[in-house]
Amino acid sequence: MNRCILPLALLVLIASCNTDRIQYTDKLKQEMADKKVKRVTAVQMNEAVNEWGEQIARVVQNELSSKLQQTMATRAAAEVCQLQNLPKTQAIATKYGARISLLGAADIKNSNLAAKEREVLDAYLYNVENKLPQTSNIQRIGDTLFVYNAPIPTENPICRQCFAGQTQPLAVWRIAFPKREVVRHITIKK
Repeated sequence: MNRCILPLALLVLIASCNTDRIQYTDKLKQEMADKKVKRVTAVQMNEAVNEWGEQIARVVQNELSSKLQQTMATRAAAEVCQLQNLPKTQAIATKYGARISLLGAADIKNSNLAAKEREVLDAYLYNVENKLPQTSNIQRIGDTLFVYNAPIPTENPICRQCFAGQTQPLAVWRIAFPKREVVRHITIKK
């Protein structure tokens, strides 16, 4: 009886071994890197959001401006102003896990935005009305979201074409970064 059990056990052991090796794909490597514990300070997160926000706003603004120059039809321009059919913008949003939107004066009453964000938009509108200088800023919304805002100069074609019906032209980039994505993309220097 022992003679039968040993070969049977050996056969079961061999059959249970998986001969396929784990393939270390880029996605798996990224997932393993994401699971590592990182010590990231608030200053590092703010610096990263500011740097990425500036870069993203510049690229998206260039893409939108060139697309608006190509698109003169009202309906097509309206789609472009909603950031549709902008491949670079969509690729950047996917890469950073960010939500990119173009806000105007009407968004001061947008209940989907946090109260803090509406206050910032109101301040931007006040600055436009009084011809005061505009600067970008970062808002931390709750404990899970960073919002980078960058105003677009009123003489920019984006203000004129995307927000033509406003009494005071106001256009502001809103780039929302989930905190998890910020931490994931920060490279800790040793």
